[in-house]
Amino acid sequence: MICGLVLAAGAGTRFGERSKLLAELEGRPLLEHAVAAQCAVPELERIVVVLGAGASEVMDRVDFMRAEPVVCPRWSEGQALSLRCGIEHLAAGGEVSRVIVTLGDQPRVSASLIARFVGEPPGTRAVYGGVPGHPVVLGPVQLRAIGGLRGDQGARELLQGGGRIECGDSSAVRDVDTPEDLEAIRHEARAVL
Repeated sequence: MICGLVLAAGAGTRFGERSKLLAELEGRPLLEHAVAAQCAVPELERIVVVLGAGASEVMDRVDFMRAEPVVCPRWSEGQALSLRCGIEHLAAGGEVSRVIVTLGDQPRVSASLIARFVGEPPGTRAVYGGVPGHPVVLGPVQLRAIGGLRGDQGARELLQGGGRIECGDSSAVRDVDTPEDLEAIRHEARAVL
């Protein structure tokens, strides 16, 4: 089974008082863009979105389409636990051969970009102008090793030596950490119109 995983559990404290995942972008919550991109890739048989901070409000306001929202109760302990929570939920549904991981605060990672990674070998990751980013592809070796990760350590170390796909100097790599980041993405969208 090839699955998708969207990590969206962090508090996003640099964004301010309100949840960045619920900030409006083009008429819908920011997180919904990341969810929609994964849901538009038919090869992804199951998709899980890991939530944490403000999970109940996010679940009330975001259309998850065919994705399954999962709340990581220990999200505040770091990205490693959120990643593990999502992987465990996927594995409970059957044998997983590959997981394509994206981030909930990167609204410009498109379905076509995600689809480029579906057939890639485990350990492959996107790079933008040589800088590592998402999507990343996790396979059986990485999935087993996730249990050993701690804190805010994501799968970066598990991807050492894996393939890299250069995706250009794209706005897809831009994540939203601050209101200024969101405004920059809005500005880019207006410039295209």
